Amino acid sequence: ILDLRGNPGGLLNEGVEVAGHFLKRNELVVSHRGRAQPNKNYFAHSDNGGKEYPVVVLVNRLSASAAEIVSGALQDHDRAWVLGENTFGKGLVQTVFPLSDNTGLALTTAHYYTPSGRLIQRDYSNISFLDYYYHTNLESKNTADVKMTDSGRTVYGGGGISPDEKYSPPKLNRFQIEVERKYAPFNFSAKYFGSRADAKLPAGWEPDENVINAFHDFLLKSGVEFTEGEFTENHDWIKKRLKREMYITAFSFEESERVRIEQDPAVLKGIEAMPKARALLDNAKKLLVQRINRQDQQQ
Repeated sequence: ILDLRGNPGGLLNEGVEVAGHFLKRNELVVSHRGRAQPNKNYFAHSDNGGKEYPVVVLVNRLSASAAEIVSGALQDHDRAWVLGENTFGKGLVQTVFPLSDNTGLALTTAHYYTPSGRLIQRDYSNISFLDYYYHTNLESKNTADVKMTDSGRTVYGGGGISPDEKYSPPKLNRFQIEVERKYAPFNFSAKYFGSRADAKLPAGWEPDENVINAFHDFLLKSGVEFTEGEFTENHDWIKKRLKREMYITAFSFEESERVRIEQDPAVLKGIEAMPKARALLDNAKKLLVQRINRQDQQQ
């Protein structure tokens, strides 16, 4: 699973390098086209070393720029199953013209396109700066920019990268928002370990009912407003949230991150999608062989 959620991008060359780890050498990763400059193509100069394992790429509306180059290239070459939300849609090539007093003018001179020819950049004409960044309206596909992947699947451009499978994580409910707003898990963990000089957690520890009940009492004393029904309904969420928080103190931040990832709904959805990624990869191989055989017969 390649997690590009919330990834704002980075250097173009680094994006090409990352994509190259999953693609075959010399496969097209991205191109840019402009009116006043020649088109330029960027190819994978490294390769996957023959390791064609299934890949699921996680994206959301904050995946932008180089993250879109990577996800778009892997999708167009049928190398990965893209799961999540439409990406941000940032694919501009800008040239900076120096001005006086150490200032400069950034002028858009070209756009980035995926291997199939999809425009990555979202339309920003006739909207304000605020609307462009915060009112993204990324739910619909741009049917005016339809292209085909290597195996003939339909993909859409002109508004970021449209995923193969839509998925939006569940939002926090009122109780969960209130608990997080009061930093209750963090404060409870600090109090739990601060009041026990020899407090240690065994490997694989899970919060038991004693810990859950102690957290219940802690919320009451901390002024967190909730009903008993809300607490009961959120029992599983509380258990997972406390485990993640308390692992930071008991073990390490890295261990807490491992727990967070294991609990992440999008990651779990990505694991479920692995058979789709495998089928996509196998089908692409089969079609490639058929295409080569047809070419040999024509010769």
